[in-house]
Amino acid sequence: MLLVLAQACLAADPAVSTAVRPADFRPTDPLNQAAFEHYYNLDYDAAIQDFERILARHANDPFAVNHLLSAIQVRELYHMGAMNTGDYSNDSFIGLAHRPADPAQKQRIKQLVGQAEKLEAAELARDPNNVDMLYARGVTRGQLVLYTALIERAWFSALRNAVGARHDHERVLELDPHYTDAKLVVGAHNYVMGNLSLAIKIAVALVGLSGDKEKGLQYLNDAYRANGETSVDAGVVLMVFLRREHRYGEALQITGALGPRFPRNYLLPLEEANLLRVSGKTGEAEEQYRRVWQNGREGKYNLHYEIAALGLGDLLRSEKKYPAAAAAYELVSEVTDADPELLQKANLGAGEMYDQLQKRDLAVKKYEAVVATNSGNAEADKARKRMKDAYRE
Repeated sequence: MLLVLAQACLAADPAVSTAVRPADFRPTDPLNQAAFEHYYNLDYDAAIQDFERILARHANDPFAVNHLLSAIQVRELYHMGAMNTGDYSNDSFIGLAHRPADPAQKQRIKQLVGQAEKLEAAELARDPNNVDMLYARGVTRGQLVLYTALIERAWFSALRNAVGARHDHERVLELDPHYTDAKLVVGAHNYVMGNLSLAIKIAVALVGLSGDKEKGLQYLNDAYRANGETSVDAGVVLMVFLRREHRYGEALQITGALGPRFPRNYLLPLEEANLLRVSGKTGEAEEQYRRVWQNGREGKYNLHYEIAALGLGDLLRSEKKYPAAAAAYELVSEVTDADPELLQKANLGAGEMYDQLQKRDLAVKKYEAVVATNSGNAEADKARKRMKDAYRE
């Protein structure tokens, strides 16, 4: 279910030459390179337009369907607010509610899954050992995992699809051990299964499932270092799993290697700040949050970089630097079209800091802004409580 991080919105600057998504990647089409540049630059609308045109020219190629499916689904997950790597650093994401998905996009995702499955089934009926089709079917099933887990919140259905994806890619590796891209799904599944409790491990072993955390991490490392199609994706998943294991130094090595390759992406430098913070390097973390914020203000990022100000506020608050924390939270409101959830959280944080500083009038105004943004969520409930009783840490 954590395979969402395999689609973690990495942005490739067009001026940087990388091996990600090579020009001859299936389907062979001159528009492919531009499509993936848009995709990794977080320009999902342009990427989807390109992938639609490619699919129109290669209607019988499941790889083309999967590319479009991935772009549409990642865009929807981003709109839902489900792409923050910090949400997946522990198991709290299971109960974490995001904005609901657009019904039209849900229907489109399901339609594309069905289209890809039909093409893959036809090819595999002719040749059950077609490694490309087995790999493609595993990718489609992996996309269905994301849909059922993070959009439908149907965890057991997601598990069934994850098992299917794993089996497909294990078969790929049996037929061709050098098909390293298949190690992404197999490695991620091994890690997740290896984290289950002993009782659940015994139960799933009865139906032929197993997991090994270290094997999972090794497979992800192999895919990351192979410099293939899934290299960057595997690096992102590996980074998140290493964070869960509190192996912050190794995770920081990945952000240090990938960050310079994708200078227009705010997610990797933001994750570096998060990792510095949880590893106790608060001074460096503060500098990194401020750096991401400033780069965003200078127009270097495409999407909601204001999350850096929220992270900065949380860090300063934990150090009891209340005036500085309030100032950091206030930065979010300076961003045009700021993400509503981020703005709401920032206003709540600012209000609590003003209460802490005994500036009650300012605090109440911030709480009112929280409720005005969305009166029906947990932040609004907290704000209404704070309006009755001043917050104190």
